[in-house]
This record gives sequence, structure tokens and C-alpha cells, in this order.
Amino acid sequence: MAKKSVASLQTGSKRLTKAIKMVKSPNTGAYTFVESVMSPEKVNEWLAKK
Repeated sequence: MAKKSVASLQTGSKRLTKAIKMVKSPNTGAYTFVESVMSPEKVNEWLAKK
């Protein structure tokens, strides 16, 4: 499963990061991409959970 932090986004005084991970579907076996924008401190926690 590939994991990658893609971009750092800056909006006002908040610093945000967009993270993308590949998730394999248990039914079809196909991969989908899940994207989320969050603070940089939460990226590793988000990538670690399934």
C-alpha cells in the first residue's frame, strides 16, 4: 500500500497538509485513493489507521 504526503497548503495562519493513501477494496480487490486535508501533526496518525 503506497502512502504519500503530497502538498503543504497555507491558508491564513493555519498550516495544512493534503495526504493521499491507497485503499484496497475487500469486495473487488480494486484500489481507490482517499484524500484528506489536515494539520501536519495528524498525518502519520491518519495514514496508520485502516
